[in-house]
Amino acid sequence: MTGKTDTRRTLADWLAWQQSLHPRPIDLGLARVRQVFARLQPGYRPPLTLTVGGTNGKGSCIALLDAVLRAQGLRVGAYTSPHLLRYNERIRIDGREAGDGDICEAFARIEAVRDGVSLSFFEFATLAALDLFARAGVDVQLLEVGLGGRLDAVNLIDADAVLVTSIDIDHKEWLGEDRDSIGREKAGILRAGRPAVVGDRDPPRSLVLRARELGARLHCLGRDFDHRRQTDGWCWQGWDGELDGLPLPALPGRQQLDNAAAVIAVLRCLAPRLAVSTAALHQGLATVRLPGRYQLLPGTPERLLDVAHNPQAAALLAEHLRRNWPGRRVLALFTAMADKDIEGMLTRMGEVVDVWALAPLAGNPRAASSERLLTAFERAGLPRPLHGFSTVAAALDALESMAGAEDLIVVFGSFFLVAELLAGDGSAA
Repeated sequence: MTGKTDTRRTLADWLAWQQSLHPRPIDLGLARVRQVFARLQPGYRPPLTLTVGGTNGKGSCIALLDAVLRAQGLRVGAYTSPHLLRYNERIRIDGREAGDGDICEAFARIEAVRDGVSLSFFEFATLAALDLFARAGVDVQLLEVGLGGRLDAVNLIDADAVLVTSIDIDHKEWLGEDRDSIGREKAGILRAGRPAVVGDRDPPRSLVLRARELGARLHCLGRDFDHRRQTDGWCWQGWDGELDGLPLPALPGRQQLDNAAAVIAVLRCLAPRLAVSTAALHQGLATVRLPGRYQLLPGTPERLLDVAHNPQAAALLAEHLRRNWPGRRVLALFTAMADKDIEGMLTRMGEVVDVWALAPLAGNPRAASSERLLTAFERAGLPRPLHGFSTVAAALDALESMAGAEDLIVVFGSFFLVAELLAGDGSAA
């Protein structure tokens, strides 16, 4: 493919080609992507940049920031991953997905200056997002770290402030076996003298020490800011005062108050450069949307979809079920990627699930095999799940045939699984 003819390629053509271009789907490091970006955007002057890293809650925090800042009247670019239904979801400007044509043109510009440098699928996406945000003249760009932080492609931009969400063990082969090793990688997005907000009540010591070494202005949940429930909402409490009478975030889940408190903290850190009115804050909290997170699909029985794919997220999902569906019979449709802590997820959800079924993800090279999943159930001390289905739809049909009108079907374990269910249901938002 060459820069002169690439604009005739469809988005699907581009994505298929990118997946075959680089020898490894994940290849952490900034040298290659930085080299290409310098040629793609010479003399680049970034808009105000907020980078969001962490293990769980990144998507929620980006969605909250996007909703609040757009309510303030700012032009916002948001880059997230992975997507659920459409690649275009990864790149949004003013709340709208980038069009196929715009993304293809960005890819063509990248290919025209790549000059033989091999780029991964994620690096192409990151460069395209930064290029489109620069051309659109956004006021603020929100960048979600894809994996880790220190060597992730978004870290080529020096953020004006960073938000690190809760941290758990995930991607052990890339980030390390314990929270301290993972925290060290997450801390790579911090910058000297700039604000860093941590939405984890017990942040890894390595992250705190790195912030101290750099001289980053660290603000931690539970130490420098927090939240308190009120009769009709909640109160943000911070180093510079309180905000009373805030509406609860429109995103379901107890953890969303932690996320919202961290979002307010990072916005307060950037004042007065980034002024956000009380009205914009209220509007953003009340209107934020994010598919695939505790998303309830109507019907008999009801189906709850969640992209939980590590033990911490599974524990939060179990708590959500206990709080909102106490005493209800729960049937779970589950699968996971082979590189995940599958036993950890099953253990967290074991006490709240009555019937399990395995969903096959045919053709996904990262998906755990049936044998790997069945072994995980055995190790977690759980009964053998229903399995051997040829499609996700067949597995769901089997659960629905067993479920009563008052039962709840929960679908979790992988973005890919939730995406397939949403695509079949037609519920994109």
